[in-house]
Amino acid sequence: MARKKNQVTEPIEALPVKKPRKVVSGPIRDKEKTKRRLIATVGKVLQKYTYSGLTITNIAKESGLNPKLIYLYFGSLDGLIEEYILEKDFWSAKSRTHLTELLEQPETIGSTAINEVMQLQFDSFLKDKSIQRIIHWEMGMKNKLLRKVADDREDMSNQLLAHIDSTFEGTDVDIRATLALVLGGIYYLTLHAKNNGSTIAGIDINEDEGRERIENAIERLISRDFEAVAQSEPKKRPAKKK
Repeated sequence: MARKKNQVTEPIEALPVKKPRKVVSGPIRDKEKTKRRLIATVGKVLQKYTYSGLTITNIAKESGLNPKLIYLYFGSLDGLIEEYILEKDFWSAKSRTHLTELLEQPETIGSTAINEVMQLQFDSFLKDKSIQRIIHWEMGMKNKLLRKVADDREDMSNQLLAHIDSTFEGTDVDIRATLALVLGGIYYLTLHAKNNGSTIAGIDINEDEGRERIENAIERLISRDFEAVAQSEPKKRPAKKK
């Protein structure tokens, strides 16, 4: 039938456009997921067996993956371990964020800031068994990768300390030596407490009371150095011989 003049026709509705399906898997995505799984497994094996248990067999068994994937994605077992260690930063996320903020505002670096850095490290070292294993590994084995990690950690510490060196220059107060003892004490106390549950000087840092005593001691040592330098007189330089 012919359509009458001026007859209004209803508009034809457009068909809904189908959205492209979200890709939830694929070669690239699967590869990254597998790599992440293998890297995470290194940490699990390290905690379970210590570094002597970091073998292809243990990692494959713990991850449930084909050991050939280690060679495919990392080249070797050492390549996988290196990826894990470089990723597992010694400085905790909170410590690194705090350090970065301090370095951006060096005028804020003083007794309180240095104490906060040490307290954050003490807390993270107590809680993270992987970091404990890595430090123990560093102490017991000569390894280029572990030395690199230690040097990188030292470099960041030096960046921080460089901003307070002038405060102690020309005095008898050695803040770097104090912090070396504090950090070394954190290592020793934590490794003893977490590996065999032993106490040092009768203090058990597995208990809240013992941990608080060490936290207070760290704060006192750092505060005393800053207070001492504020009250001390500059060292007199020896007169030059004529």
